[in-house]
This record gives sequence, C-alpha cells and structure tokens, in this order.
Amino acid sequence: MPTPAAPGSASGATEVPRPAAPGSATDPTDPPRPAPPGSGGQDDGVPAATDLGEQPVDKELLLDGRVRQGAFLAGPGSLRFILHHSILGGVGGLVTMGIANGFRLDVTGARESMLAGTLIGAGVGFGVSAWWQFNNWLDSPVATFGIVNSVVSGMAMTGLFNLFTRDPSTLAWTALIGAELGAWLTVGVGGGDFTFRKGVGIASAAGWGAAYAALFLAIIGTSSSFPDSRTIVDTLLIAPGVGALGMALAGLKFDPSAAQIIRANLFGAGVGGGVLLLSALVLGNFNTPTPYVLSLLSSALAITAVSVFWAEAAEYQPKQGPVDRTYRRVLYRAPDKHRPYANPWW
Repeated sequence: MPTPAAPGSASGATEVPRPAAPGSATDPTDPPRPAPPGSGGQDDGVPAATDLGEQPVDKELLLDGRVRQGAFLAGPGSLRFILHHSILGGVGGLVTMGIANGFRLDVTGARESMLAGTLIGAGVGFGVSAWWQFNNWLDSPVATFGIVNSVVSGMAMTGLFNLFTRDPSTLAWTALIGAELGAWLTVGVGGGDFTFRKGVGIASAAGWGAAYAALFLAIIGTSSSFPDSRTIVDTLLIAPGVGALGMALAGLKFDPSAAQIIRANLFGAGVGGGVLLLSALVLGNFNTPTPYVLSLLSSALAITAVSVFWAEAAEYQPKQGPVDRTYRRVLYRAPDKHRPYANPWW
C-alpha cells in the first residue's frame, strides 16, 4: 500500500532528517556548554546584561575627561614629571647649600647642610609634583618639554642676573628658581594636553636663538673686537630663553605642524651651514664677518620660505600609476584621506 505524501512534498517520499554536524549548536551529542560569565547563568549569579554597548566609566576614575592610568600615577607623563621635579629639587638643594658652605665635606656643619638641602629639596619636589599629577592629567609631551623648558629658563635667569651680580650663591638660587619657573609655566600655561608640535616649536626657537646669538657675536668680533667673556656667556645664556619666549607668544596665534617645524629646521641648518662653509672656503678664512652674515641671512630666508610656501597637502596627492592589465588593478593607490592645505601663518 503506498505511503501518503507528506504535506508540501513534491514526490510524496518521506523526508528523513539529517544528523547535525558534530560540534554544531543542534548536535544532540554535544554536551551542554556553561554560560559565560556575566551572561545571567545560574552559576555565576551575575544578572544578565541589558545593554551590549560600552559600560559607563566610574566618574571617580576620570581626570580632566580621561581615564586615570594608575592608582597613583594619573597619566602617561606623570612618572617623568615626578622624577624631573624630585631630581631638580634634590640637585638644587645640594648645589645651593654646597656653594654656601664651599662644598667643605670635612666640616660637619657643611656636610649636614648639604645633606639636608638635598633631602628637603627632593622631598618638596616629589610632594608637590605628586600632588599636581594626581589632580591634573599630564600627557607625555608636557612632561618631556617641561624638562627642556626648565633648562632653557634656568639658563636665561642665570644669564640675566649675572649681568648685575657675581655672587655664586645668588646665581645658584636664581638658576634653581628659573628652572622651576620654566617647568611650572609649561604645565600651568600649556596644560596637561600640551601638544608635541608646540613643544618642538619652542625648543627649536630656543636652539635658533642660541645659534643666531653666536653668529651675531662672531660678526661683532670679526668686525671690530670680541666682547669680554662675561658678555659672551650672558648672551649665549639669555638668547635661548628669548627665542623660546617669542615662539611661545607666537603660538597663541599660529599653530604650525611638527612636520613643518622640523622641515624648516633641517632646511635652515642645511642652507646656513652650507653657506657658512662655502663662504669661508671662497674667502679663505673665517676672520671676516661675511661668512657669518651670509649664513645668518640664508638660514633665516630658508626657514621663512619653507615655513610659508611648503604645501603639505601636495605630499598626499593621488599618484597616477600604470595599470596592470593582467590583474586589473592600479599599482599605486592613492591614500584614503586627504588633508586640505591650510597655511598656519595667516
């Protein structure tokens, strides 16, 4: 007797269900799997998650809108910041107390004063910097360039006060205060999100300030006579601070990229150094002001021209390469994103 056809079957044959593949969700031989943690299983006791998106971050973990990176260190630049101020305070206390006591290690009072100055300075530096970084976000650039600006500011303050006094103890305290001032101005005015490009710009301006000051001194010396050694030292100490301060003020309006600054530095150094050597070879010596004047002018013009007229967007233009007919593809592909050129100087 024929078997009745199943509903929906075209041939009337009985369909036999196929066994599920081993390991699949419908495999009857597959043992039951435990519920993952947090899925609401009976074993973990954790309620099922109702929101599959990102969980809200505890507000106590946020610092200036960012998540803290440790229970004690708040940001990526915190450790460097603490070490900088701790070492600076310790060295400053040692030097100031050592100069005041003539570094007499054989005298009990002098030895104790230097030890106390070192420990107190390091302790104060550690305490203040630890408190600051715990309550304020500090990125890596502000910690790195805080060290650079500390050196530049300490040099400038020492050179400035050296114009009026030659007392070693006064100059030591001036250098310490200047170094601390530069570091705290960087973090206080620049903020924890102090950008790498601003730091590179200020550091570059400090370097060019020293270079141009040396060229000016060479021009004056080869034209008439060199100033006395104290004037030369003070000029070389103050000039980097003047350059850094000028760039910091200019950064309030202009915002060039780090690539623009580095490129301008390379062109300026290359052109200025090449012109200096070529002029000296042609003239036969460095005893005339001409090589130094030409080097100063050519480097300044190179920096200005590259900073103003170099179109960064042209570096990312699509490249039209030959087409490979075999694989039907373009050998040179254009980048996915293009950044329109914007001159930062106006």
